[in-house]
Amino acid sequence: MPRVSDEHLAARRQQILDAARRCFLRNGFHATSMQDVIGEAGLSVGAVYRYFRSKHELVTSIAESVLDGADDLFAAIDAAEPPPPLVDAVEQALGFVETQIGQDGVFPLAVQVWAESLRDPELADFVARMYGGFRSRLVTLARRAQQAGELPPDADPEAVGAVLLGLVQGFALQRLLAAGPDRKTYLSGLRAMLDARSRTAG
Repeated sequence: MPRVSDEHLAARRQQILDAARRCFLRNGFHATSMQDVIGEAGLSVGAVYRYFRSKHELVTSIAESVLDGADDLFAAIDAAEPPPPLVDAVEQALGFVETQIGQDGVFPLAVQVWAESLRDPELADFVARMYGGFRSRLVTLARRAQQAGELPPDADPEAVGAVLLGLVQGFALQRLLAAGPDRKTYLSGLRAMLDARSRTAG
């Protein structure tokens, strides 16, 4: 029997993930069954379960594939010399968000996962780890901004990182649920608040 190539295995795995994404976006995570995914993929039960044993594995694999891209982005920002201003770093993050809030993006699915995690401990643990990793990247960014003099010496990088994550998530939710604002408007509001703080501090 000929050996199945790594390329074939990767393509079959992606076929299943694409089918799961379509099902989740069309019917919702909770209402989608593994049988729905199997039918959408056009594969046998054994072929699908060879790669994924549950919906949890499917949804975490979809999310992790996107998070890898986000983590690469934040790693590059964290490693940049000199460190970028915080507003510029946020702008880069919002640009990434914009690639994931459309019809083919993962953020509509992420909102479903958040809701489901309120009653599913396994998903809750995944969500906590996922966003904890993002926050850690942003805390590192805040520490570098503090070392560069952008933040005052008494600022708490942990608190700043948490707020930065909230800014990114807030932008994504508003774009998804309230049809706006656009990135330029959002950033102009952020800059206005920072300018007001600087004038008050001065």
